[in-house]
Amino acid sequence: MKNKKVVVIGGGHGQSTILRGIKHIENIDITAIVTVADDGGSTGRLRQFFNMPAMGDIRGVLISLAESESLLGTLMDYRFVSSELEVNPEQDVLGHNLGNLILVALTQSCGSFVESVEILSKVLNVRGDIIPSTSQVITLFAMMEDGTIVRGETNIPKINNRIKRVFYQDDVRASEKAIEAIQNADLIIYGIGSVYTSILPNIIIPEIKDALQQAKGQKIYICNAMTQPGETTNYDVEDHVDALIDHGAPVEKVVVANDVIPEFITKRYEEENSTPVRIVRERHSYKIVEESLLDFSNNLVRHDSMKIKSVVESLLKDVEDTCHLQQK
Repeated sequence: MKNKKVVVIGGGHGQSTILRGIKHIENIDITAIVTVADDGGSTGRLRQFFNMPAMGDIRGVLISLAESESLLGTLMDYRFVSSELEVNPEQDVLGHNLGNLILVALTQSCGSFVESVEILSKVLNVRGDIIPSTSQVITLFAMMEDGTIVRGETNIPKINNRIKRVFYQDDVRASEKAIEAIQNADLIIYGIGSVYTSILPNIIIPEIKDALQQAKGQKIYICNAMTQPGETTNYDVEDHVDALIDHGAPVEKVVVANDVIPEFITKRYEEENSTPVRIVRERHSYKIVEESLLDFSNNLVRHDSMKIKSVVESLLKDVEDTCHLQQK
């Protein structure tokens, strides 16, 4: 029996959480399609100075898909800090992640950002393929409901306004391997993470959007458990899914956490203008799948990688059962 092909589209901690769990599933081939639109922090500084795609989310995915927690894998996330009060972060390594610097060095030595990711994947013994959604240096824009245009991924959540759509001003070409992975996928997962600044920066690339709409693989969205201040304030489950659909992403099933969040934790989040994401409609054009997904360690709301693994195994079984029915 051939391995099932699973594609995970996104960026940030949420995508890494999914991958950290599903890498333990047997008989699947994993492809992570990762946004390179980040323009903040260490990533933003390196991207501007070296004129190369953002590498921060790529670094996180490399670590999450590594076969084991090796010393190098741990060091990839190391951030240089200093006890000195007088430093110039624009002229030295302070604030940078070691993994980001390694990716810059590999890109300069081999001449290709995509190839540098492939080289580091082999060094870390990564289980799966990691593909930047594009090899271009891109800038994300957002149009708010009042018509305001915001430039830059890090600036978008800072505007106290509701996002209407995100877009690129320049023509953006998708990585060919990303298109191929989507076309051949049995299961395509969006999430978890920032809808407008982690998931949609991949989907709004025209070739990726077209590939998703033509792909035969089942399209799944794993929904956030809490709203994100400035980006999805007051959003319910359906608002999250509507954002994906309105930007051209087909959605067939939506996985929602049904865990009861302790009241003292929700109160802490409310102080930061973040609330639980709820289902509010009775009817949907997609199937809702409710499962226990969360972990409340350290009094935080986080998705549990191994619970996600279990859900994805169930989704893959559904795909397999559907294939068997179609063959009869």
